[in-house]
Amino acid sequence: VFPDLNKPTVTILTEAEGLAPEEVETQVSFPIETLMNGLPGVTRVRSQSGVGLSIVYVEFDWDTDIYRNRQLVTEKIAQAQEQLPAGLAPFTAPISSIMGEIMLIAIRSKDGTTSPLDVRTIADWTIRPRLLTIPGVSQVINIGGGVKQYQVLLSPEKLRQFGVTLENVTTALEKSNTNSTGGFVESNSQEFLVRNLGRFYSIDELKSTVVAYRNNTSIRVGDVAAVEFGARIKRGDAGTMGTPAVIMSVQKQPGASTLELTETVDQAVRELQVSLPGDIEINTNLFRQSNFIEASISNVVEALRDGAILVAIVLFLFLLNFRTTFITLTAIPLSFVVTFLVLWALGISINTMTLGGLAVAIGELVDDAIVDVENIFRRLRENRHLENPRPSLRVIYEASLEVRTSIVYATVIVALVFIPLFALTGVEGRLLAPLGLAYITALIASLVVSLTVTPVLASYLLPKMKAMRDEKDSFVVRFLKKWDEKLLHQTLRHPTKVMIGAGVLFVLTFATLWFVGTSFLPDFNEGTLTINVLAQPGTSLTESNRIGQIAEKLVLQVPEVISTGRRTGRAELDEHAEGVHYGEIDVDLKESDRSRDEILANIREKLAIIPGVNISVGQPISHRLDHLQSGVRAQIAVKLFGDDLATLRSKAEEIRNAMQTVEGSTDVQIERQVLIPQVRFNIDRAKAAQYGLQVGEVAETLETALNGRTVSEAFEGQRRYDVVVRFDDASRSNLDALQKVTIDTPQGAQIPASAIAAIEEIPGPNQVLRENAKRRIVISANTAGRDLGSVVGDIEERVAAQVTLPQGYFLEYGGQFQAQQQATRTLSLLSLFSLAAIFFLLIKALGDWRVALQVMINIPLALIGAIWALHLSGGVFSIATLVGFISLVGITSRNGIMMISHYLHLMREEGEEFS
Repeated sequence: VFPDLNKPTVTILTEAEGLAPEEVETQVSFPIETLMNGLPGVTRVRSQSGVGLSIVYVEFDWDTDIYRNRQLVTEKIAQAQEQLPAGLAPFTAPISSIMGEIMLIAIRSKDGTTSPLDVRTIADWTIRPRLLTIPGVSQVINIGGGVKQYQVLLSPEKLRQFGVTLENVTTALEKSNTNSTGGFVESNSQEFLVRNLGRFYSIDELKSTVVAYRNNTSIRVGDVAAVEFGARIKRGDAGTMGTPAVIMSVQKQPGASTLELTETVDQAVRELQVSLPGDIEINTNLFRQSNFIEASISNVVEALRDGAILVAIVLFLFLLNFRTTFITLTAIPLSFVVTFLVLWALGISINTMTLGGLAVAIGELVDDAIVDVENIFRRLRENRHLENPRPSLRVIYEASLEVRTSIVYATVIVALVFIPLFALTGVEGRLLAPLGLAYITALIASLVVSLTVTPVLASYLLPKMKAMRDEKDSFVVRFLKKWDEKLLHQTLRHPTKVMIGAGVLFVLTFATLWFVGTSFLPDFNEGTLTINVLAQPGTSLTESNRIGQIAEKLVLQVPEVISTGRRTGRAELDEHAEGVHYGEIDVDLKESDRSRDEILANIREKLAIIPGVNISVGQPISHRLDHLQSGVRAQIAVKLFGDDLATLRSKAEEIRNAMQTVEGSTDVQIERQVLIPQVRFNIDRAKAAQYGLQVGEVAETLETALNGRTVSEAFEGQRRYDVVVRFDDASRSNLDALQKVTIDTPQGAQIPASAIAAIEEIPGPNQVLRENAKRRIVISANTAGRDLGSVVGDIEERVAAQVTLPQGYFLEYGGQFQAQQQATRTLSLLSLFSLAAIFFLLIKALGDWRVALQVMINIPLALIGAIWALHLSGGVFSIATLVGFISLVGITSRNGIMMISHYLHLMREEGEEFS
């Protein structure tokens, strides 16, 4: 739908199981981000330190090569490895981006026949591998259901009863599940491969694994543990239509065609559906970027079609001749063909911005041809009435040459006006540069057509026309000439009054700009919504799931909603880590008579009844654009930087309170960096030493008992599943049970953890976020009912007046408005240079600076109509509006040079008087 907006970014993930967020920050994230800040081309480094997970985002300049960037990052990761805790292995995520998520697919059992565990297994081992084989697919991330494991759930009582330690069990399983080779043996002139097969392939084989031998009796795993299939400990879940499901996120590689890739994925899913259990339902329409692309391109194509039809109608009404109209209209398809060839040669895709450039240019593509054809037609008609007519080809050549200079200068001036678009950086530059390139290419193509094809067609179609004998213009032209003549007579009699009136109108019109709002991009309807549901940090996954299902069912009550898909927490492979308190609901909408704002208001009203949660409603592609600009999925991002987490939280609360009082701000929320409940085992070294225990041994035993340890893998055909050992749920499900977790001593005894450790319930941070080596917290908001610029302006005033920051703390405002402000400043500055260049070109073309000044004076007067049109269309000034204004400047300059050149020609060459 848009040009490539994937800013070169390398994501580094480090699984650090067992570490708290503050430990992840200091031991993992900080060393990595420190090294990354020194890389060439790096513009920003962000990190997110959560429970057992570090994510570092390294952003590079737009023009850098992503593969070189990944190589540089990989080299630094190797250096960072020496500074990280033992056993941690950072790795880079696949090449993709937040804009690369092209589809969400929901998989569920319609009647519950297939368990959530088996639904996830189908998604992981049947559907995902098939989709990853499709060229262009970068990653497929599954969330929901349950990742299948072989689980050995130990009973501390049975361990004590049989005299078996936790270490005995883990060691036995590690050594009792292996295949090896015995080399080769020869027999009867044949060679045989010797294989030693010791792997287990079923639950029963796993149960029969011998752990110890006591009193001539083998003690097996099944004697001390319950062995079963189970789900990996979840940090995320999913659902659709208010029921449990697996959600698959399909991400594309940079440069892959979204439309073609979506169709290929659809085909693959249809083929797989036949082989799946009958109760499995697959919905590929939760979110499809292709739907918005197709709708957007269809709208632009319709605009191009309608524009061409209107141009044809207007041309015919003015020329009242099929041949001249045909000659003129040939400029449009020929210019489009040339433009598409140039874009193809440059590797630029056809998207809404390139098509938008053609739509803006379509009215101007026929300008050069109109001038050429009209002048040729007029000269041929004059030649027809001469006593000794000259050869038609000579007349056509001279007529075309007569206007050639002004046509070339006019086209160059219009192209010059769009040059500043190529100086834009960031997302705005990536968006608008293709538009400017398409516009300029089409314009130059139309110039070439008017100088080559148009005269040739005129030589074939015009000389023998019957209409040459008719000296009358079309009725439309005659009508306009009549009233134009009257108007000119009036204005030329009272030039002072006209100038004063124009000046007053100009001043009054530009004064109304104070009442015009600002925005980065105009609002557009994507046909889908994204709803973020944030419970209080520390909320369990079970409770978040319950809240999410309630939210889904409430949203489904809105008439326009077709389907919903919910993702809670974080998927196993996802680089966008969220706590289990966070839920995201993707909503597919059908067409409606109600406006987008009315639907959003209805959804917010429905969800307002859920207590204790923050709701944010937006659109998926818009949210992704926001995230690209500020790292936050909201239109407005107020970033507070500082060192102390408690101070950051308290000041963020003050800022939020100030923002909530601003009219037009909605979905105001603080990035959830708060204290959550933690249980801490503070190991007493002296007491541990009395039992002959080392602190590391105690910590490792607690980690295995409570969180589990993967000791081996079990194979089922090509599929592999982790074999995990931990205590059973009854021994680890509450605080009392944690007090009784047993530790094995070297003497063979088992002691409770409370004997050597103080077990405390102390709150700690749920996550720590950093940007460019500083801790930061974000207060985000969207807008409703007011333009973005006005809301941000009021927020800045309120925050400055109501919030006092400690020394060393500072604010940064980010989001869409920041991009809009930067683009406006850049274009405004460079437009001054463009205007200066236009002025010198006009002097060169017209030969007199005073005449050139007349053209320049007309530019601000032409903007009067544009400003009033802006008021009538909603009164919000966006980047799209700015492009329209730039285009108008070019058109005004073009009209001026064409008109004044003709005046000068009539006076200098044909002896006419200016009257």
